Amino acid sequence: MRLTRPSSTTRRGGRPRRRTSPVLAAVALASALALTVTACESGDAAAGGDASATAASGDDKLRIPDDIRDRLKEHGIDIDKWKDGAWKDWSKDDWLREANDFVNPIIEDLWDPDRMRDAEEPDQGVDEGDISGDQGVTDPTPEPVQAQAVPPKYHSSAPTAGKVFFDSPEGTMVCSATVVQDPANPGKSNMVWTAGHCVHAGKKGGWYRNIAFVPSYNDAGRPAEELESATKEEVAPYGVWWGDWAQTSDQWIEQGGATGGDGASYDFAVIHVTPEEDSGGKSLEETVGSALPVDFEAPAVPQMKSVTAIGYPAAPPYDGQTLYRCQDRPGRLSINASDPTMYRIGCSMTAGSSGGGWVATGADGKPALVSNTSIGPVTSGWLAGPRLGDEAKGIYEAVSEKFAGQ
Repeated sequence: MRLTRPSSTTRRGGRPRRRTSPVLAAVALASALALTVTACESGDAAAGGDASATAASGDDKLRIPDDIRDRLKEHGIDIDKWKDGAWKDWSKDDWLREANDFVNPIIEDLWDPDRMRDAEEPDQGVDEGDISGDQGVTDPTPEPVQAQAVPPKYHSSAPTAGKVFFDSPEGTMVCSATVVQDPANPGKSNMVWTAGHCVHAGKKGGWYRNIAFVPSYNDAGRPAEELESATKEEVAPYGVWWGDWAQTSDQWIEQGGATGGDGASYDFAVIHVTPEEDSGGKSLEETVGSALPVDFEAPAVPQMKSVTAIGYPAAPPYDGQTLYRCQDRPGRLSINASDPTMYRIGCSMTAGSSGGGWVATGADGKPALVSNTSIGPVTSGWLAGPRLGDEAKGIYEAVSEKFAGQ
């Protein structure tokens, strides 16, 4: 059964916005509930001005390392045309898809405060499926938990949290993300954890473009109306960090995307980043002062007492400009019999919070990342995230090893 898409509404400020579409049916109810990928928020691809004006011209603001230049040429991509806005071409032949195809040249000043503020959620139509299958079981739908605002400054309250911005065929998008430790570069990590659907479109698309991470976005927690005149330094006080490599699961690439629940159990990704501007040689971890370890052996649901999800929810009643968190004891959600069971918690956060970290107490008694937000409902208050097993660990270690010693 194909679930119908909701009609367009008007977002705050009068600008048209698209509502998120349903993703799967809630098990405990006799009638299907309309759910959505909490995913990302997307806006006009042209927001923030003409890319040819910001990326080309005499200033040569597009910095392309030799290895990326060579890889672009291998795919028949003309560097000068890319500088003049060719990255906006999402034709099937030019949309790089395979795991090793990722390229993401830095376009300085592309992500200005207006472009970051205006990112919204995309439409994603999805199929209703039977989620009563098992590798585990599906527990009763959790009671809604009202998300609590994280006290600003976020750098003090949640220094590892931030936003991932990127461009897609639907426009500019945003997810949430977390700074994580790098085993190969202890104390100097440039690694960020987010959802797979925040870097790759899945089975019907390829890698997104202009992927960048902003730690402690809107650190002072200013309301949206004040951000309309904010400087880049106020919106991104710890800089803009571009992805120079990203990796997600083969399962997400092969299964994920427009069908929402498909591939959600493997909906995770690791981004390695580099600063847009000179950071004085400091890594991301050194810049923000913290990075979370990732626990790939987190206990099964019955043994996990509590988990905290954090992110920048952007669909109403939220506006995407401030940081929130939910704390709850997780239950289990099984999407289909062939995929691992996911964690599920009660939480009122909406679109834009996808990719945000789920933090629990690790074996050593300290906080550790155990999942990330993947899917959730339109109206009822819960979120689900994948359990991080061998596939997730393999991706994490591969990105770490790729940049060992750098």
